[in-house]
Amino acid sequence: MVLGYGPSDLHPTYCLEAWHSETAVQAEPPNHTFILFGSLFMNPRIAVIQMVSGERFEDNLDAAARLVGQAASEGAKLVLLPENFALFDSANLRTLAERGDEVRGRVAELAMQAGVWLVAGSLPLAERTDGTPVAVPRVRAGCLVFDDAGVERARYDKRHLFDVDVADAQRSYRESDYVEAGESPVVVDTPVGCLGLSICYDLRFPQHYQALRDAGAELISVPSAFTAVTGAAHWELLLRARAVETQCYLLGADQGGRHSNRRETWGHSMVVDPWGDVLGVQATGEGVVIAELDRERLREVRAKMPVQAHREKAAQQSK
Repeated sequence: MVLGYGPSDLHPTYCLEAWHSETAVQAEPPNHTFILFGSLFMNPRIAVIQMVSGERFEDNLDAAARLVGQAASEGAKLVLLPENFALFDSANLRTLAERGDEVRGRVAELAMQAGVWLVAGSLPLAERTDGTPVAVPRVRAGCLVFDDAGVERARYDKRHLFDVDVADAQRSYRESDYVEAGESPVVVDTPVGCLGLSICYDLRFPQHYQALRDAGAELISVPSAFTAVTGAAHWELLLRARAVETQCYLLGADQGGRHSNRRETWGHSMVVDPWGDVLGVQATGEGVVIAELDRERLREVRAKMPVQAHREKAAQQSK
């Protein structure tokens, strides 16, 4: 389990609940002031952004900036962009990845200008988390978290790759042809609570989400590009299931429209609360979903049905 990193020294940061749990990394939590923010804000607003990204980076970034600005103007403190928000073009992911510092800087500036914590869906990255290069032509699909000063606070590389057959015009998807899988789940403390990170196809693997919950996650982001076919069948079902299982807020930011003659995404970006209730939806096309993260609701759900304690008790009994 990776627990984010600080702005310059790359020391890990710890969600407070994770530090008090048996599953936390056994090391002293660092003394970063922002670790306490999650407990200081009552009912902060969060936003998920739905886009219909295309093959032009500049156009996509302009759209993202406009939508993030809208979310900020409506009071959002943390904003989630969808998967592949910057480029919806598998063949040119490596080309964009080679512009890594420039692209990172542009997204960091976006967060700083809007004054929000920005969860940057997924970006193609040419290096692994340890700095070693990814072999051409592949990239890592990295979700980067920037604070409101534009400082990169965490990075998560997508672990589960979409190598499947779907009954649509594309028919065959082989993400592993151009993306290298990451290794570890990641959580990071933010002003609205402890955030667990995931990307799209991860949603079908509940063990990933349980690992985030074990590390103290209170909300979990799911930037995605679900196909129209798989989204219609499973998107809402999976988001609500992961929310109920983990007793976390689930933030699902999806691509939502037609990208080409062969590619159509489902949309229906939404926020789901820890009881599985849907708090808001953007059906199709670009848009912003705003919701309040009710910390009292989170505590109430977990206190009345202490699933995590029961899970830990069952694990101890099975040893």
